[in-house]
Amino acid sequence: MAALEDEFTLSSGVLSAGPDGLLGVEQSNKTDQFLVTDRGRTVVLYKVSDQKPLGSWSVKQGQLITCSAVCNFQTGEYVVVHDNKVLRIWNNEDVNLDKVFKATLSAEVHKIHSVRGTEPVLLFKEGAVRGLEALLAEPQQEIEAVLSDGEVIRWTKLFMVFRHPVLIFITEKHGNYFVYVHMVNSHTLSKYTLLRGQEEKSVIQSFTASVDRKFISVMSLSSDGCVYETLIPVYPTDPEENQRVVSSLLLRAVVSGSAPSGVALTVLDRDHVAVLGSPLSASKECLSVWNIKFQTLQTSKELPQGTSGQLWYYGENLLMLHGQSLTVIPYKCEVSSLAGALGKLKHSHDPGIQVMPPFVNWEASQGDGLGSQHAEQPRRILRRRKIEVSSQPAVPPSKQLLTTIMKDSEKHIEMELRKFLAVKTPDFHAIVGDLVTGLLGRCQVEPSFCPRNCLVQLIQTHVLSYSLCPGLMEMAVKKTDVQLLQLCLQRFPDIPESVTCACLKIFLSIGDDSLHQAEIDMESVFDYGDSVQGDNVAAPVDVLQNGFSPEGDTCLSCCQEVPAKPQDAAAATPTCPVTPQRAALLNAILHSGYSEAFLLPHLKDIPAQHITILDWICLLLDANFTVVVMIPEAKRLLISLYKFVKSQISVYSELNKIEVSFRELQKLNQEKNNRGLYSIEVLELF
Repeated sequence: MAALEDEFTLSSGVLSAGPDGLLGVEQSNKTDQFLVTDRGRTVVLYKVSDQKPLGSWSVKQGQLITCSAVCNFQTGEYVVVHDNKVLRIWNNEDVNLDKVFKATLSAEVHKIHSVRGTEPVLLFKEGAVRGLEALLAEPQQEIEAVLSDGEVIRWTKLFMVFRHPVLIFITEKHGNYFVYVHMVNSHTLSKYTLLRGQEEKSVIQSFTASVDRKFISVMSLSSDGCVYETLIPVYPTDPEENQRVVSSLLLRAVVSGSAPSGVALTVLDRDHVAVLGSPLSASKECLSVWNIKFQTLQTSKELPQGTSGQLWYYGENLLMLHGQSLTVIPYKCEVSSLAGALGKLKHSHDPGIQVMPPFVNWEASQGDGLGSQHAEQPRRILRRRKIEVSSQPAVPPSKQLLTTIMKDSEKHIEMELRKFLAVKTPDFHAIVGDLVTGLLGRCQVEPSFCPRNCLVQLIQTHVLSYSLCPGLMEMAVKKTDVQLLQLCLQRFPDIPESVTCACLKIFLSIGDDSLHQAEIDMESVFDYGDSVQGDNVAAPVDVLQNGFSPEGDTCLSCCQEVPAKPQDAAAATPTCPVTPQRAALLNAILHSGYSEAFLLPHLKDIPAQHITILDWICLLLDANFTVVVMIPEAKRLLISLYKFVKSQISVYSELNKIEVSFRELQKLNQEKNNRGLYSIEVLELF
């Protein structure tokens, strides 16, 4: 159970926060001391237990602190950057920052990071990373540019993984987000493109992250009020390759999307996050704690004076600006036991292993009159159970995932699948097909089970094919899941023509309202512009086709199109006959492979009103010739085709005449083989 204790004010009116809040709050070398940097000229050291400042330092008039001050845990000194390039180092005995150590760097610094166990690390605005000692040895060293033009750093954090510093920073460019993982000691940089799912149309307002031995869990709070999670491997399989990672929904509707002062998100522990913002049911800002494991709100505290949308968490203290005051809210959290109390943890244990009872402090029980015999017996039982469990052979991750698919919830399966896909095992290509088969098999047994997000992730691995999992597209056709069908058409190279036509029928018949609700890849129609059905388009200019005009005097009178009535002028304007969403789906059909002989019989089943919008014109006309001649909708198409073919025949006729002349020239050249070293010939064509 999580609890927020009574808040208290750490400072009031001492700092110049400004409209954007503070520049940063960082922990000092003592657990209850914090360095607070405002957006002006001042750094203040506070002691939480005494609720008072211990020291204050400022740069001189005209200078501006641009990076929050940090503590060098190896030396106990403080480090700050002002005016983007000027590095200052001082300690508690110093009074005036103008007289402390100074080093001018060659590039602008974005942020200084410092954690226990390593030296401070500086991240430059262009994405380069340097340790403090390396910069002090050569301050004017050249700093390389890692980021592309227009790419801006939005969030960054330093972790310690196996006693090695790992810096992660997230950038944005034209609405696209990229995650960089920099191994500081080995100077290894990995880049990931963050593929956003259902939150694609929203704006990311806050980031936070946690790390374990294998994965970095990046969480983002979007303008739709939801929290999303992305798993990134600490050690990538191919650091040189720009890899892609997909985010998934973690918490739904935790804050209002229209918060006046912004929102903030921070990780508290493995199961809890703190969210700062306005709830959906209230207008005032609140600090709330959510259990991400059980999807429940644990506690909340109203902040009537408003905040700056900034939140820091160190130890057991949450710090924020409440009104004009720096406020501390102590936080306590016990280990969650909701799932155990409700019996929801049965699926997470192997059936052959007995669930362990809660831990009992038997030493403390002796004071209550329990003898040593009663205390020793449970120890032996626990030790024996531990040995039995540890002696069992390790189960491969692929088999563990298959077992999870057969009995766990969709959310848990999705999380385990993302972990499996993040680290490609040697049997990766072989196991992906088994995973799809397992998911589809459970779908048949349990109609309510629909692991759509899992199937999307597996399709995007580019490992699957139709022959490997034919039931996948059959299920998508049955459920009219146009997104899955589009992905399969884009990824699978061996789709039968009958299935392609089944997809075509669905794409042509599904309603526009359903298409707007579906998550369709619109990349193939990114330049669709305003050519949606019903929009006005400028009249086309007459253009010569291959040197001949299809509207010339040689056209038969029967091919002249009947002038449109005034009220039909808009209908005669050339427009795209489908919406952008439907056009994207049809493009997936048109780009898939097919055989004319096998495709032709299936095209006969397409309704007549749908056969004039497609690229397979020859096959469609052959398959539906009688119908096309009869329906009024095809008249304009047939007339245009006739004019175009007639102009092409004229071109080919002229080319044939030239071909005869060139043949004669070729004969002449063959007869005159002996021309000497140099000759000039004049050939006349009549």
